[in-house]
Amino acid sequence: MATSYEMKSTGGHGREQEVDNEVVKNGMIDHEEGQDHYDRAPADREDMHRMNKKQELRRNFRFLSIFGYSLILGNGWVYSLTGAIAPLTNGGTAGGIWMYLIVIIGMCFSTLSMAEMASMAPTAGGQYHWVSEFAPREHQRFLSYLTGWLCVLGWQTGLCATAYGAALALQGMIAINHADYAVPQWQGCVLTIAVVLITIFFNTVFLRRLPLFEGVMLAIHVMGFFAIFIIMWVMGDKSPTKQVWTEFADPSGWGSYGVATLVGSLGASGALLGSDSAAHLAEELKDAAWVPPRSMVATAAVNYSLTFIMVVTFMTVNGGDLDQLLGTSYAQPYVQILYNVTQSKAGGTGLTFIIFILTMFGTVNQVTTASRQLWSFARDRGLPFSSYLSHVRPGWDVPLNAITLTLVFALIISFIILGSPVAVFTLSSISVSGLYSSYIICVGCVAWRRIKGQPLLPSRFSLGKAGLAINLIALAFLSVQWIFLFFPTAPHPTAPNFNWTCLIFGVAVVWSLAYYYLWGKKEYQGPVEYVRKGE
Repeated sequence: MATSYEMKSTGGHGREQEVDNEVVKNGMIDHEEGQDHYDRAPADREDMHRMNKKQELRRNFRFLSIFGYSLILGNGWVYSLTGAIAPLTNGGTAGGIWMYLIVIIGMCFSTLSMAEMASMAPTAGGQYHWVSEFAPREHQRFLSYLTGWLCVLGWQTGLCATAYGAALALQGMIAINHADYAVPQWQGCVLTIAVVLITIFFNTVFLRRLPLFEGVMLAIHVMGFFAIFIIMWVMGDKSPTKQVWTEFADPSGWGSYGVATLVGSLGASGALLGSDSAAHLAEELKDAAWVPPRSMVATAAVNYSLTFIMVVTFMTVNGGDLDQLLGTSYAQPYVQILYNVTQSKAGGTGLTFIIFILTMFGTVNQVTTASRQLWSFARDRGLPFSSYLSHVRPGWDVPLNAITLTLVFALIISFIILGSPVAVFTLSSISVSGLYSSYIICVGCVAWRRIKGQPLLPSRFSLGKAGLAINLIALAFLSVQWIFLFFPTAPHPTAPNFNWTCLIFGVAVVWSLAYYYLWGKKEYQGPVEYVRKGE
């Protein structure tokens, strides 16, 4: 198919040579023979051939395993509990319920937009690759480079926030059973590091068994949901329905229920984040142009439904007043709620353990996604030390160097916990802002092509005539949400309680731009420059 996607000459990068019957072209190696080891479908072979990428990872995921993987990574109903205090302090029960519903609707449009792109270009690169294919030719290199860095920022900080959430669940269980336990922050840091090390182990030693673990965790995910849901409704004290659904609140003092509710939407944005996760495993999936988009939509349908049910449950049966929840000695307000509902140390510990195990395996999957996105971006020479980070040892089928850097980054970021009492809020905000920014850019680019009437790549998950409307609604939603990610939790914050996301996000973007103009643009061409001409 000869379209505007044709590969143009890239000077010194546009070389082609024969090496042991393999074609080395634009830094990419193509050897179609002898790769049955990777268990590829014919369509996968064709897609990798078009994108001029070498198959280096084993395709051991199928629909059910990637569905379980995405659902555990998303963990929407779990994170709606761990982040439940955000809507309670900004919007109240009614604000929380209605804001979650709005975010769910907005994320449905965003997920559909990205699912279509995932079918067009099934690659571990995800957003930055799609931007390179769909952006205006004169801007594709810069925009795709920026998108790649934003994805790195979002996924790397997100896994740290999730690991810290697992650490806090552990501390909560200790606090329930030991009244004199003070929940020290330094222990939270140490436990976070321990969780990260365990998740790295699953991503290396047990990598080939990961699809099996996903099936087991999927069962725990569903059974855990019903266990907590039923216990809360049966044993908890329920608030009047009208009060829960209609009474907004502004405890933080914004002076406006609308502003307070929008500020509190960070809880919903963080809980429902990660719809692109399956796309970054495209090179480990069989029939990657068909499976990921349908998995993304199926995951969204189940994840968002369970999340909304749990939000309504929590807002109706919150087990205690706001002051008690904010002043809890159990590390996190949701732990206090679970204890209040059961009125039992064993019950509170058991329910919190469900949250812990699901959060830990959510971190396992975030390490997988974060390392694959990092590896792919390095493969396209978007990072310092790209040759090292993109190396995959033959026969290992795992980007060990990228996983190692993910580990190092997580260990460094973990020390933020020592200096900030709002570390989870800050890390979550950075993650959401980074990924939302990447969503905005890639959806904006595909919408631009539709508005201009320019051709899109063939898709096995086409949005058809509704595509432009879906893209524009997604853009409107993401743009409004993005603005409020940088708001503090309350007006007139002190330094320890300030939302440092705007500063950290700004520094990260400035650093990436400085690197691009000083060094990066000499190396980074953008994935579209490697796409095979006329195919």
